[in-house]
Amino acid sequence: MQTGNPDGIAVRVQDLERRFGAFVAVNRISFEIRSGEVFGFLGPNGAGKSTTIRMLCGILAPSGGQGTVAGFDIRTQPEEIKSHIGYMSQKFSLYEDLTVEENIDFYSGIYRIPAEKKPARKEWVLEMAGLKEHRLSRTATLSGGWKQRLSLGCAILHEPPILFLDEPTSGVDPISRRAFWDLIHELSGRGVTVFVTTHYMDEAEYCDRLGLIYRGELIALGTPSRLKTELMPEDVLEVWCERPPDALGEIEGLPGIQEAALFGKGLHVVARDGAAAVKTVRAKLSEAGFRVDRVEQIVPSLEDVFVALIEARDREQEPQAEVRG
Repeated sequence: MQTGNPDGIAVRVQDLERRFGAFVAVNRISFEIRSGEVFGFLGPNGAGKSTTIRMLCGILAPSGGQGTVAGFDIRTQPEEIKSHIGYMSQKFSLYEDLTVEENIDFYSGIYRIPAEKKPARKEWVLEMAGLKEHRLSRTATLSGGWKQRLSLGCAILHEPPILFLDEPTSGVDPISRRAFWDLIHELSGRGVTVFVTTHYMDEAEYCDRLGLIYRGELIALGTPSRLKTELMPEDVLEVWCERPPDALGEIEGLPGIQEAALFGKGLHVVARDGAAAVKTVRAKLSEAGFRVDRVEQIVPSLEDVFVALIEARDREQEPQAEVRG
């Protein structure tokens, strides 16, 4: 499909803002997404993710700033944008009382797919979703993973160059989630740009680049590798020992330790000086009678980085709140 982005930028946003009365839902955010890129948009509930997607999809008018999607202006060309994108929400947007095939037929009509192309596009969706044997099944009877793949297929029936996925794997089992991400990368390999919101940190690793939005502000932007290696000044230790919940109480409050938390079957400890903290933590736990299997400095996980960035932003804003109070 022909788009108006000859410079290779699928989405461009500059100082984008959305207000609801006195509440600022999205606060002057700026970023670009290249064609064929998988861009992850992360943030806690209420951070502004869905509001941003609605503006980019031409559903909600911005209060300020500007942007283009597929080369079309989000302020003046919302209808052109809608015809050049696919959109999938976490609720899958399917009609559960219709069969699999009827859902595909319905969306073929919505997207005005030419009659001569409909059969081939339907077969592609059925093949991609693994539903050829269930084409006559009522959609309500499908598992979450199958509904997810069917919804994706319906969203890209018209072969849009840009795909917006809003929490698409919420409530889906891990195996189906991984298979879904394989499909996303297959689409990206064909040149489709994918803008995806997720709260699963492991999924963030699958993205080419990430943006972290918090309280309406974009507080980090970059590749997963860059975020983990450049945006966290503190060091992170991984601690494997017996009774981690009890060990947590021993570690918290030690000199040089900024934060400690349970992480899987062990602990992650944030410290100003990793080398010194390794010795301090090991000595303290041994002294308290804990068997210590391993204490070592590691590359921070994305979860470590995001928690650190959010807490740093909160610390910045607390003095401002006190002044206003």
